[in-house]
Amino acid sequence: MPQTSEHTVKSYEDELTELARSISEMGGLVEKAISNATDALIRSDHELARATVAADKKVDAVQRQIDEMAVSIIARRQPMAADLRLVIASIHVANDLERIGDMAKSTARRSTQIEGLAMSSQFKNGLRHMGELALRQVKNALDAFAARDKDVAIDVVERDTEVDALYVSLFRELLTYMMEDPRNITMCTHLLFCGKNLERVGDHSTNIAEQAYFLATGNTMTADIDDLKRKQIKS
Repeated sequence: MPQTSEHTVKSYEDELTELARSISEMGGLVEKAISNATDALIRSDHELARATVAADKKVDAVQRQIDEMAVSIIARRQPMAADLRLVIASIHVANDLERIGDMAKSTARRSTQIEGLAMSSQFKNGLRHMGELALRQVKNALDAFAARDKDVAIDVVERDTEVDALYVSLFRELLTYMMEDPRNITMCTHLLFCGKNLERVGDHSTNIAEQAYFLATGNTMTADIDDLKRKQIKS
């Protein structure tokens, strides 16, 4: 059957729309999880932390739903070109969103284990800033995916260094704090893991951005960057 610009079977179009909608729903759940986990950590809000951990089951359920839809579409519709890119990219994005949800859950759990340990305002501000940057990266990556915007996708990848730099700074501060007083080791260890979780959120955001670039162009971002560098060298 020849490809056309519009799908001749409306149910097929509806399935692709539902797939994209499910990615958006999962993204919204994950964004809320990151925000709640960071707030629970900074405010020592154990009730919010427990709610964040429990909410991760919904994230896992939506991922399974997306995987099932994608496999069904491939098996029954045999998508081609842009449609196939959407289905394949959706599977990858759902996997990264599930991992981000796990990072949020881990952070929420650790926030319940530092009760009674005073966290300095310096560390609170550092973690709050990291959480804000990580959340921004997720939001922008998902926006790039939904809009097929390669420029926003590239921007997300380039800005990942900001999250990395904040984690390195936090790591050094916490290490110094532990060396000054061994009684701080327990709290600082938990905070190190929380900071690492947020840094990993940034990494998964870049993965989503790369899928957005692939969806928009049909090429991998790494391959296009390598081609550009070769052309610049030749010129």
